[in-house]
Amino acid sequence: QVQLVESGGGLVQAGGSLRLSCAASGRTFSISNYAMGWFRQAPGKEREFVAAISRTGGSTRHADSVKGRFSISRDNAKNAVYLQMNSLKPEDTAVYYCAADSFATGTPRDQYEYDYWGRGTQVTVSS
Repeated sequence: QVQLVESGGGLVQAGGSLRLSCAASGRTFSISNYAMGWFRQAPGKEREFVAAISRTGGSTRHADSVKGRFSISRDNAKNAVYLQMNSLKPEDTAVYYCAADSFATGTPRDQYEYDYWGRGTQVTVSS
């Protein structure tokens, strides 16, 4: 089975930066078979789309709320995907989840398109 493990979360002041990492592994696993995405869920709110990247990294998509501040990238040689977060705001506080979609041809934003999920990493932005 595919396993995803997030890291890089923590506490940061508003205006600061963090980089989240997602390490993927599994039986005969090749990350190039998967579109990858980041989602987040704040307390009392529904899980929402943050960013996605196509299987080869040729296309990306970012939610309007993070566009220009966050950037998703991937390194297939390292079986990893990243989320660089700059100019962080208190409203970015959430648990951030890495996800993999084995059937995507593009950059899906619907969480139900994704097949595998990590356990999440907490990002807290203080004001």
